[in-house]
Amino acid sequence: MLNKSGFASLSLLSLLTLFSCTEEISSKKESDVSVVPRPAMAEFHKGYFKTQERDATASSAETNLDPSLRETLGREGYVLNVTKAGISIKAATDTGLFYGMQTVKQLTDSNGVRCAKITDYPRFEYRGIHLDVSRHFFSKEEIMKILDEMAYYKLNQFHLHLTDNGGWRLQIDSYPKLTELGSYRVLKDWDGWWKLDKRYFCTKDTPGAYGGYYTKDDIREIVWYAEERYINVIPEIEFPAHSDPVFVGYPELNCTDTQYGNGEFCPANEKVYDFAESVLAEVMELFPSKEIIIGGDEARKHAWHDCNACKALMEEEGMTSYDDLQCYMISRLQKFLKNEDLSSSSIVYSYRGEKGGIRAANRGLRTVMTPGEILYFDWYQASPKEEKKAMYGYSPLKKMFIFDPQPISPERAAFNESLVEGKKVAPDTVECIRPENMGNVIGVQGCAWTEYIPTEKHLEYMMFPRLLAIAEKGWSPEEGASCDDFKNRIGQQLAGLRSRDIQAYDLHDAPEVMIVAGEVTMDSENPSATVRYTLDG
Repeated sequence: MLNKSGFASLSLLSLLTLFSCTEEISSKKESDVSVVPRPAMAEFHKGYFKTQERDATASSAETNLDPSLRETLGREGYVLNVTKAGISIKAATDTGLFYGMQTVKQLTDSNGVRCAKITDYPRFEYRGIHLDVSRHFFSKEEIMKILDEMAYYKLNQFHLHLTDNGGWRLQIDSYPKLTELGSYRVLKDWDGWWKLDKRYFCTKDTPGAYGGYYTKDDIREIVWYAEERYINVIPEIEFPAHSDPVFVGYPELNCTDTQYGNGEFCPANEKVYDFAESVLAEVMELFPSKEIIIGGDEARKHAWHDCNACKALMEEEGMTSYDDLQCYMISRLQKFLKNEDLSSSSIVYSYRGEKGGIRAANRGLRTVMTPGEILYFDWYQASPKEEKKAMYGYSPLKKMFIFDPQPISPERAAFNESLVEGKKVAPDTVECIRPENMGNVIGVQGCAWTEYIPTEKHLEYMMFPRLLAIAEKGWSPEEGASCDDFKNRIGQQLAGLRSRDIQAYDLHDAPEVMIVAGEVTMDSENPSATVRYTLDG
């Protein structure tokens, strides 16, 4: 069984003696070509298109826009043909041509561009990466570096988590104290700061101050850089909870009028809605994204219980619970942003397991699958004895790869739920997505929460190569998916990541023990390693 942290328990491991060894790697086969994500249809041939320079492929490719291809390839698909005579890319849009060129880059080595014929298009329209810059702040240069890798692997949505309890990271002209007083704190170490009697923020010039924020010019540069790579940047501004840094400068916006100790907006205070609308108006001016995320999660509501204004509002509106009060606040913000209530135009992100996502899809809501128990980069990817401190869960590369974002059968939903719960789950105990609603799942997202990711190199170590599993889940067809094939391609991609100065985690020889649907599975991340075991101790 698995313990609460998601690791195999000692009672199981005591039955097994495991070891793995790396055998001699065989010579590369002609068909053994590493393209991530795996194309929908591909034929790889002997030979290369020769170029004078490794970077000359862009100018060497003949590109053709053919709007009629949209019917078969969609907006992002492409047809690529590489022969010894040249390179041809056809697509319905510039986006498709761009993705075709990313594949050309992956087919290029010191010999030239590998000959291939590829017809390719994504499985999902939304292929996302989330980055929390509140708990720890990361430079715009690091963000651009991640955007480069996202484009290379055909990811198209960058969810930027700009505000949370760790700090406010966005310049807002109408409320300057948000960054003057709420973007720096007195300790870098997350646990040390979190355990203080008061989690103090400070000004930039305070000795030992840690943090930072993005100016409006920084954000414009990031957005432009992303757009050049066909990536949409989605900002997140948290309401009503996770808002500690707001109240250091504007304590009147919570129920207790205090700088510290109450991290939630007062839903009965009209000044809160003035604040929200002003902030969101400036956010909309900076981000052309059609989506803005307004949080809504983990509101404790403790101060609301003792707030006379909250009680009066509940009575006036006929509310029966404090959950109704939270819905009231979120609904008002949505009306400001979209002039409508929660509807099929909204997107539901399923963070806590898959059940919420399944229910949302069956209700007709557009849904992004991002279950924390599977797709969080801040969870351990190897034994905690050998890794730096991470969150309590265990999500190795394989676990991310075998997750099914579109479980349209009880068996597939139960398989996913087994990954979430770490124990066997029976198909007759779970809800699945009804086949007629499968199109409501619009994609997947990997999330980097950064409580225990304090540096840029450590961020890369936790994100790569697991980011490639998100890319594969979002782009490649489910048919033909093979974990062994994926591991082999990832192994080849690591050299490229490191050549681009990405501090990627290495695929380990160590045995990897997982419990999937009640069965013990043993594997190794290294595709050239063999796992052997005994049952006699």
